[in-house]
Amino acid sequence: MAFILWGTIALLLLVAYISLDVMGFLPKRNKFQIEGQTVILTGGSYGMGREVARLISERGANLILVARDPKKLESALEYAKSHAKNPSTQRFHYISADVTSDAENGRILEEATAWNNGRVPEVVWTNAGASVPELFLEQSHETMHKQMDLNYWAHVYLARRTLKAWLYPDTPYQPKEKGAKPEPPRHFIFSLSVIAFYQVAGYGQYAASKSALRATADMLRQEVLLYNGARRSNTQTKQVPAPFDVHIRTVYPATINSPGFAVENETKHPATLAIEETDPVQTEIEAAQGAIRGLEAGNYMTPTSLLADAIRMSTLGGQPRDNIIKDTIGSWITSIVWLFMGPDLDGKVWNWGKKEGMPELKPSTKK
Repeated sequence: MAFILWGTIALLLLVAYISLDVMGFLPKRNKFQIEGQTVILTGGSYGMGREVARLISERGANLILVARDPKKLESALEYAKSHAKNPSTQRFHYISADVTSDAENGRILEEATAWNNGRVPEVVWTNAGASVPELFLEQSHETMHKQMDLNYWAHVYLARRTLKAWLYPDTPYQPKEKGAKPEPPRHFIFSLSVIAFYQVAGYGQYAASKSALRATADMLRQEVLLYNGARRSNTQTKQVPAPFDVHIRTVYPATINSPGFAVENETKHPATLAIEETDPVQTEIEAAQGAIRGLEAGNYMTPTSLLADAIRMSTLGGQPRDNIIKDTIGSWITSIVWLFMGPDLDGKVWNWGKKEGMPELKPSTKK
């Protein structure tokens, strides 16, 4: 009885907190102020990325979009420009590139820095990605490698180059004069997927690529504290620390009604579709708004939907809590929910196999 009582109290507290937060009664400070700064956004030509570009433009930032297709980039850039907060002063540019190439990521950063008057952009957001959902045994080696290239290596390549450019520039930083205006923090943002929290049958190598990227982002979140701490050190070294903090941020979209989602459904196994049949679907702008909202709150992990947030809370482990009350109580509740949800999802896959029998392997994957 005591357990039920405390569980009920925890649930009521969580509902009350979320209600106050949604209604705007809790004080907030914008921790993602980007007006006048320059933002690189990969994968910004369509889907959630296109809407993120619009919201960045609405907040007064200069914008550099990166994708492969120049026509889609031109369209997305015009769309973003039409929502500019300061049309007379904001600048817009696009770079057509293959982000799966390390050399191309070097070119992206060099061109962006030159266009930005020799200054490395203050915000870099790696949003490029695509999913090819298939059963693990049915997915070809070629598709597996492509999934890792686009959903993992493309992000890692740009992260390494950007962090090096911020922390170890070609022209060393000079010590700041006393009273000088402080530099704004730099933000490196990874777009991942809710699949990084819970791996669903039928997502092939996509699940692995996003889980690997989550691990890299988690490591970097902690690792950049070394450089941020060096700024406060009294120790004299040859290398002058960067005059700004670096923040690693992550965004976790769930199901988005976009052109990419329609393509995904063409290859999804029926068992995967059964698992997802009750999932809420966000519009592209809803997902983008959720991402920006979490960044402005200063969150390290930003799920774009309530379902994704619930899954995040259930898998926190040693992760930092963006909100101690919400995340602690939420983790208690979701740990109980998973007692029922986990077997239900497993059962859907098991029942498909029982009803339909052995899946037929594609000829190309039999060897």
